[in-house]
Amino acid sequence: MKDNLRKLAGYYKPYIGTFIIDMIFAMMSAAVTLVIPIVVRFITSNVIYMEKNAAIQSIIVLVAVLVVLVLLQAGCNYYISNYGHVMGAKIEYDMRAEIFEHYQKLSFMFYDDQKVGQLLSRITSDLFDITELLHHGPENIVISFVKIIGALIILGFISPWLTLAAFILVPFMLVYAYRLNRKMKRAFRRNREKIAEINAGIEDNLSGIRVVKSFANEDIECEKFKHGNDAFLDAKKDSYHYMGKYHSGLTAFTTMINVMVIAAGGVGITAGLINITDFITFLLYINVFTDPVKVLIDFTEQFQNGYSGYERFREIMDIEPDIKEKENAVMLENVKGTIQFDNVSFKYHDGGSEVLSDINLSVDAGKYVALVGASGVGKTTLCSLIPRFYEISSGRILIDGIDIKDVTLKSLRNNIGVVQQDVYLFMGTIKDNIRYGKPAATDEEIIRAAKNANAHDFIMSFPDGYDTDIGQRGVKLSGGQKQRLSIARVFLKNPPILIFDEATSSLDNESEQVVQESLEKLAQNRTTFVIAHRLTTIENAEEILMLTENGIEERGTHKELMELDGAYAAMVKVHKS
Repeated sequence: MKDNLRKLAGYYKPYIGTFIIDMIFAMMSAAVTLVIPIVVRFITSNVIYMEKNAAIQSIIVLVAVLVVLVLLQAGCNYYISNYGHVMGAKIEYDMRAEIFEHYQKLSFMFYDDQKVGQLLSRITSDLFDITELLHHGPENIVISFVKIIGALIILGFISPWLTLAAFILVPFMLVYAYRLNRKMKRAFRRNREKIAEINAGIEDNLSGIRVVKSFANEDIECEKFKHGNDAFLDAKKDSYHYMGKYHSGLTAFTTMINVMVIAAGGVGITAGLINITDFITFLLYINVFTDPVKVLIDFTEQFQNGYSGYERFREIMDIEPDIKEKENAVMLENVKGTIQFDNVSFKYHDGGSEVLSDINLSVDAGKYVALVGASGVGKTTLCSLIPRFYEISSGRILIDGIDIKDVTLKSLRNNIGVVQQDVYLFMGTIKDNIRYGKPAATDEEIIRAAKNANAHDFIMSFPDGYDTDIGQRGVKLSGGQKQRLSIARVFLKNPPILIFDEATSSLDNESEQVVQESLEKLAQNRTTFVIAHRLTTIENAEEILMLTENGIEERGTHKELMELDGAYAAMVKVHKS
């Protein structure tokens, strides 16, 4: 916890000036509160015994001083509420940027095991509570301690007897608060976990709402949501149980402090140990003392919310990316496209068996290679290892004789174009999505890429053409249209190495033929890996790799593999039958 708090405090560093002024103004605001009972004591013990005109003059002076102090306090509170909140917003901005940047560094392996809704909750609700703590926490503590310590000193000066009576319950109150505080911490952490699960469920449901409706499974989804919502409610009930005991207990302690002072004051007045003026002043200061105690009660809830959120934030930030660049990584430039797999093996971190084992493969620059085989044998995985979407378990992958671990990730991936099986389009226009392949591209280049991907005609059929908004994940487009836009992105990128994972699977026969011709044109003098099931895509490959659970079982041209009459030939016969 100490290490986490030290890291949390580090976020104040860029705004240390604002933070210091905020604390100074917080102390000044608290000090003004301490002055008012002193003025009351001066009036009741001195002014009421003055001559009338002198008393009025003294009261006018005192009121003027109090008005100035109130204006000063108002100015301090304005700074705290305005600039203090802006400081908190800037810290939230910094933390959100930090965790988002960290998300970008994490590999496919990480996202394979995560739910988007849970990751989203760490960058939204968790961060809000953290920054609320960072803004309000220090100033609440400063204000409370200034009031408590100031009141304690003044109370001790007024009457040690009443001070002892007032603070005799404080040690018991602190023990009570400490024990309940630990239970509240565990309860609030469970709340965080449950709300993250709910967010994940909502994100999953809304992303797949068309599937839900197509199967008429709204009731099932509502039941699943109810299950998560009930779990969250149970966690909330648990936390509120401890919070209720915490609030009611400490409120009872603060009230009992007043009771103790009244009892001790009555005895003191009767015994002649204190006078009525000091007793009245003491009661006013007791309220000054108990108010910050209530603030500290609220702060503990805020602290639990904020700190449990920060623990979840650190859980993500402490995950080291499993794919890292070497410190002396070089730029991959002037790529020809020769690719070599040297005893490459790969398995996921879940402890399962190897997906790929001792793969040895050499592909000459500019070669057109098709990967075929049953689902799950590792075709997509093998191709994903080239741009280091996953890290190999052992062996080496070389591009033009250079180990891909020796080059920067950005330069490596800039030289590889990928059209993935699961097409993803971003919110925005058609033009924005094609330009994603080359952010600096001109409109002419975008149109040329769209034409190569057989997308220009359907784009121009929309009233807004290339400026058509495609909606969330391209919902306004058909599957084939989305696929062609993703292909256009790679045409625009125009890299020396291409990977097409079922790139034509969503196209009709006519579109497939046109796009296939474009792909073959693009593939000229470029190293191309094509993962496909359709024979029209496979037959024209210069080399076919037949993958099975044993790795690369067969390799050769379509004609050679058919003559071999092995696994590939058997697959082709099944497709033709």
